[in-house]
Amino acid sequence: MFVGLDLGTSGLRALVIDAEQRVVATSEASYNTARPHPGWSEQNPADWIAACRAVFAALHADHTALLPAIRGIGVSGHMHGAILLDEKGAVLRPCMMWNDTRSAEQAARLDATPQVRDLSGNIVFPGFTAPKLLWVAENEPDIFARTAKVLLPKDYLNFWLTGVYASDMSDSAGTSWLDVGARDWSQTLLDASGMRRDQMPLLFEGNQPIGTLHLDVAADLGLSPDTVVAAGAGDNAAAACGIGALSEGDGFVSLGTSGVLLTGRDSYAPNAASAVHTFCHAVPGRWYQMGVILAATDSLNWLARTLNTPPADLATTLGPTIGGPGRLRFLPYLSGERTPHNDADLRGALIGLDIAHGPRDLSQAVIEGVSFALRDTLEALKSAGADLHSLIAIGGGAQSPYWVELIATLLDMPISLPAKGEFGAALGAARLALCAATGAAPETVMTRPEIATTIDPRSDLRAAYEDAYRAFASSYPAVKALQS
Repeated sequence: MFVGLDLGTSGLRALVIDAEQRVVATSEASYNTARPHPGWSEQNPADWIAACRAVFAALHADHTALLPAIRGIGVSGHMHGAILLDEKGAVLRPCMMWNDTRSAEQAARLDATPQVRDLSGNIVFPGFTAPKLLWVAENEPDIFARTAKVLLPKDYLNFWLTGVYASDMSDSAGTSWLDVGARDWSQTLLDASGMRRDQMPLLFEGNQPIGTLHLDVAADLGLSPDTVVAAGAGDNAAAACGIGALSEGDGFVSLGTSGVLLTGRDSYAPNAASAVHTFCHAVPGRWYQMGVILAATDSLNWLARTLNTPPADLATTLGPTIGGPGRLRFLPYLSGERTPHNDADLRGALIGLDIAHGPRDLSQAVIEGVSFALRDTLEALKSAGADLHSLIAIGGGAQSPYWVELIATLLDMPISLPAKGEFGAALGAARLALCAATGAAPETVMTRPEIATTIDPRSDLRAAYEDAYRAFASSYPAVKALQS
């Protein structure tokens, strides 16, 4: 048996598969995010450990004979977070999360530093790890001086599991400290933010083992101390492993808390100016490119809280098929935006609000606004040389046929839905565990899923939605000017 742990923004999910990749068991535990100031987003790493104990306790309770058969663990996690540890491995402050934008000023300075974009292959976004450390150096100098190691979220969980300071290429590529083409820490990039190489973890490919379970942790979780722990992956690279998107043109659209449009690349071909992320993949010799919008289902969740209505109910009111764009326009920049604007200060807007508009109109506007933003990411990916012809849809939003048909029409390409089962980051992490424990080649393990249905673009509505998208795209500079 092999376990994939997905350390998500709102909770930890455990997925157990057997050697044939059949799902045997699942378990989940949640934790909270603190937002003590505008733009701040923090979590307590101790909550992740408690969640890990909880999911294994639940697995043991429901499947008593399962845990002794586990041979490998792989962890996927939300990227870009900063966990600062002292020389004894103790956490010095809460983790600054991927959606924490307090370091916008530091990110802009780093981004303007010579060679930073060239070596990292990316714009330095405020959510990345390096500007967070600059912020700590300037605002919490005592903590910065005591920092002996910096780990990413899933790497902290791996550290607790094994006692090894390790990271994989895909997660490390989002720090602005990794030479993404060379797949190694860059002294130039470390110097730019006042960091040292000895503060960095050891680097592995995601399918490589970093060690076995610490004896005390193995006893605590009810596992064998010989259980192999894989280096794992950042959440999007893990999702790509789960969906089988390893090679050039293999892609998916993820409608989760954030929205992601991702494609595998066989070579390193960055285009930082497009605000597209170019990162190492979780397997050797491959990379991936993606555009990210910060609020996808999070936009619908915001509306659901505002209207005191479950998000699924809001989506259901729109029916199963699209019928043309609405007149109410929503800009989904509730937490700023990454692709293509790289604007941490930008905020959302509703344009054209009428006294006659009700919950259905608001729901349509929100789903359309998120979909228009995903079209922005496709244009950015095209400018970076990516060539996408079809996609697989994953994430909670993909359960809405209306939403998937809308995206297919806006992107002008068919979108497929997997037949059944698990195809997200937890499965990708379990697949990495299988490779680490058995030595299996990633290409033989990380295959594409069986497709249940494919939703084609609506050619009869293509022109109408194209006009609506152009109006959406023209709204950004006007809204930005109003907020300046």
